[in-house]
Amino acid sequence: MLTGTAPSTQLVRRVNAGAMLKAMRGAGVVTGTELMASTGLSRATVISICDELVRLGWLQELENQRGAGEYVKGRPARRFVFDDSAATVIGIDIGANKITAIVADMAGTPLSQVTMSFRTDTVGADERADVLDKIAADALEKAGATADSVLAVSVGVAAPVSRDGEVLTAQEFWKSFDVRGIISERHGWKVLLENDANLAALAERWQGAAQGVDNLVVMLAGDRLGSGILESGRLLHGQRGGFGELGFLENVDGVGDTYGIAHYAVLWGQEALESPGDNSVLGELCGHDPAALTAEMVFKAAADGDHAALKALERVAGRMARVIGSIATLVNPELVVIAGGVAPSAQALLPGIAKQLPDFTFTPPRLAASVLGDGIVSLGAIRHALDYVEEHALDLYPASSPKHPASTHTAPKNRVAG
Repeated sequence: MLTGTAPSTQLVRRVNAGAMLKAMRGAGVVTGTELMASTGLSRATVISICDELVRLGWLQELENQRGAGEYVKGRPARRFVFDDSAATVIGIDIGANKITAIVADMAGTPLSQVTMSFRTDTVGADERADVLDKIAADALEKAGATADSVLAVSVGVAAPVSRDGEVLTAQEFWKSFDVRGIISERHGWKVLLENDANLAALAERWQGAAQGVDNLVVMLAGDRLGSGILESGRLLHGQRGGFGELGFLENVDGVGDTYGIAHYAVLWGQEALESPGDNSVLGELCGHDPAALTAEMVFKAAADGDHAALKALERVAGRMARVIGSIATLVNPELVVIAGGVAPSAQALLPGIAKQLPDFTFTPPRLAASVLGDGIVSLGAIRHALDYVEEHALDLYPASSPKHPASTHTAPKNRVAG
């Protein structure tokens, strides 16, 4: 009986500690009574966990000061404040052409963001690891933080990732590049791995257009299409991390592949340039050289009323209506957010997509374009890392804790409370 009870009690205590940290982050000074109201926990549980979090260095207890002659019946309320600067986390997005890293404090406030252009498929694993080292070091220096302050690192990759953080073995590139192992071995940090679209979904629900939305699809829709899906507020992975993968679009009439908005804006814009008609603005923007055309040029020409560009984007909107209609039929989300670098331009597509969407699904969702920018995956990685820290708060020492291993001149690896 005891062997079954102890782990369960410890798990409940960890869950309660995580709930309290979530309630205290960004809340300023709070009392035990306020924490009881926000978490639904009993006074004894709240005070016990607060005492433990103070001991570990997560919280500070403030002195209760009374004015001269002031009398308050009973014991004064204990007041606590969460130490946002107790530690840091890092979120990294490994894209096809660049790597972006964000360092954030325990409130999730970004302290720095560094982006480096880099094609990860052109060099070996050691060179990739060296670049990751450099960008993490640059981000920490820019944030004014030390490597010793890092409690968790989350990395987003363009590949299916299981609940356990394992990349789908069919992805040959990632089989040769053990991101988690390399970063952990070099720095001793706890490293989490997640699909980039899944992290985009976490970011969008945390700070974007999907705040408060529990049934959500976020689509990274630049050169390729990928989706992260939340159902009842829970990120879905499937058996091996394939939930949200869009390979089935190859079999959808009028879609046929997983190329995204930017790809088809360029392709159909080039076709328009090669056809006779009114494409003066589009032609001028690319110097009448179809090979020089970019998606940004197509959207700009359309905004200026260029007929050829408008026709190209009308085709893109029709294709995206089919894509979103297929997904909506499968998972029935309340909201679909188009995200990534193409998001600001994609705002212009939303009316056309919404108009055609009922032709492809009986349950058309609301549509939005993300405002979180290119850093959306790294921001989602910050949320992912913070979730880990909250879940394991009773097992971790923040950098400010007197029990932190750095204070005893030991390596920062595996900073676990004991």
